Amino acid sequence: MSKQFVYVFGNGKADGNTNMKELLGGKGANLAEMSKLGIPVPPGFTITTEVCTYYMKNNGKYPKELDGELKAALAKTEKIMGLKFGDPKNPLLFSVRSGARKSMPGMMETVLNVGLTQATIPGLIKKSGSERFVYDAYRRLIMMYSPESNPKKVWVSGASLNMKCKP
Repeated sequence: MSKQFVYVFGNGKADGNTNMKELLGGKGANLAEMSKLGIPVPPGFTITTEVCTYYMKNNGKYPKELDGELKAALAKTEKIMGLKFGDPKNPLLFSVRSGARKSMPGMMETVLNVGLTQATIPGLIKKSGSERFVYDAYRRLIMMYSPESNPKKVWVSGASLNMKCKP
C-alpha cells in the first residue's frame, strides 16, 4: 500500500488526529482533532510534510499519487460545503496556510480567498449581495499571494508596486 499524502477533515470527521503533528504539521493535526471533537471548523485538507521532503529529494517532483489524492480531497470538501471550486455561480474559496513539523513563523504567510477569480467574482457578488465585500476579498487575495509568488513586487490591476521584502 502506498503512503497517504492528503488528509481530509470536516463535518465531524478527519483522516488524521492530534498525534500526527510530525506528518500533518501542528495546524493540520489540530484541525483534524477539532473536527473529530465536533468543533465547527471549515472543512478542508492537509498535504503531509512528507510531500515537501519528497519534493526536495526528487528534484522538484511531486509523488505521482498526489494529484489523485488532491482531486479526491477537493471533491470531498466541495460535497461537504455544497460549493464547487472554480464555479462561477457557487464558488468554493480556500484559505491556504503553511505548516511544518515544528513551528516556523514567517516561512509563508496565509493566503485567503484562493479560488476567487474574475470568473467567480460575479457569482460571489450575487450570493453575498455586496460588491464591496467581494472586491475587498479579491484585493486581499492579490495582496497576500503576490509576495509569496514574487517577493520583490506586488501586482495590482496590472500596476507594479515596489515593496520592502522580508530578509
